Parts: sequence; C-alpha cells; structure tokens
Amino acid sequence: MNFKKLACSTIIISAMAQCSLANALDSGELGRDQSLTITFVQNQVEQNMSISRAIKSIVRHYPQEAASVIDAALDLYPDQYKQIIHAAISAQPTLTQEVVTIALSKGLNCSSIVETAINADPSYVDFIVTAAANSTPDELDEIVRIAVVTEPDSADYIVQSLAREHPSKIVEILTSAIGAVPLVGEYVVEALLAAFPNNAEQVVTTAVRESAGQREQVKRIIETAQNSGVALDQLEIYATNGGATAEEFAQALDRKN
Repeated sequence: MNFKKLACSTIIISAMAQCSLANALDSGELGRDQSLTITFVQNQVEQNMSISRAIKSIVRHYPQEAASVIDAALDLYPDQYKQIIHAAISAQPTLTQEVVTIALSKGLNCSSIVETAINADPSYVDFIVTAAANSTPDELDEIVRIAVVTEPDSADYIVQSLAREHPSKIVEILTSAIGAVPLVGEYVVEALLAAFPNNAEQVVTTAVRESAGQREQVKRIIETAQNSGVALDQLEIYATNGGATAEEFAQALDRKN
C-alpha cells in the first residue's frame, strides 16, 4: 500500500471512529459503554492537547456524560487528578458533589481532593465537605481542617453543614475547625448555636476550651453565645467549664453592654 492510500485509509478510519463516537453521544450509549468512553476521552485529550481543556470542553458540551467521562479520565490519567477535578468543577459547578464523590471512590487523597474542589469553586464548599465526609467518614477531622484552612471565610457554613450531616460529631467538628484556624471560633459558635440551640453546653464549652491560646477570642465566644440566646447563668457554667475566668466572663458581658 503506497503512502497516499495509507493516509487515505487512516483518515477514513478516523472519520468512522469520530462518527461512531458522535452517534454514541447522541444515543446516550457513551455512559453505558466504558470502552467507548475511554476512547472518547483519549481522543478529546489528543485534540485539545491538555487534560484540563479536554474535560472542560466535554463537561460544557455534554453535561449528561460528565460523570462517566470524569470516571474514565481519572482511571486514564490518575496523576492528573487535580487538573481533572478542577476543570470539571470550574466548567460545571453543579456537578461538584458528584465529581468529589467519584474522585474519592478512586482511593485518591481526600485532603487534596477537598482542597482542589474548594479552590475550583469556593461557593460550593458545603457540598464538597458533605460529599467528602459521607464518602470517607473516618477522615472527618482532616476534611474539616483542610476546608477551614482553604476557605476560612466559609468556616461557619463548613461546620454547620457537617454538623447537620453528623450531629453526633459536633464536638469533633468544632475542635478541628478552631484548631485549624482559631480566629473562626466566634463565627462557628454562632452557626452551631443557630442550628443546634439544645447543644449550647457542648458548643460553648468546647469552643472556649479550644480557644485557650486566644484569650480575646474566648471573650468573643462568650459574647456571641449570649447574643445567640444562651441564658447567662448557664453560659457562665459552660464558659467556666471550658476554662474561662470570672474576669473574662465579666469583660465579655461588659463589652456587650
């Protein structure tokens, strides 16, 4: 076979393959046939010369196939999982929870997945942390830590979302959040007391105790708890049990007044 015939045959085969993939996309077969999905992803990566550009293009044009494509891409290019996650979420933020769940199912580093997903779209941080905690509950403390460090301005949403999903872990969640970024104490206390007013003792005592190295924060936490409706007599007991001094308690009340 001469060069012209070989080139012609290659073009025809390529065109037939593209046509087959296009038909698979139209019929919804791509998501059901792993081999077709793999071929499609590989072709898109070759055409776009970048896994990030390929994923963005696929997710934007074929959102109905996004899950199967991301699944295949993570298998094909595991060393580039950060680029895949970031590209998919950036292109279609509503897929954030699904992307995180798929990535975690591959046994990839949980902390890295959470951090990458948050950086891709911080506004979906509550979906990210709940998906991660539901998929890898044993890593809850680390999920809280990395999420609060990555997006401290959303610490209240992070803690509140996780506490609602795992109410028996309120103390652990609060401890991890304040341990990671001590200055978020008053905000996470306010968020938790709004969602769990009956858990005031746990919340206030834990927050005061974990803020021991930030005495000004201790006063702010007491003030926040009072503003949230915790009765003064109970608040004094909770704060004292957490390590607050009588002077700090009085100063917190004086500041409010």
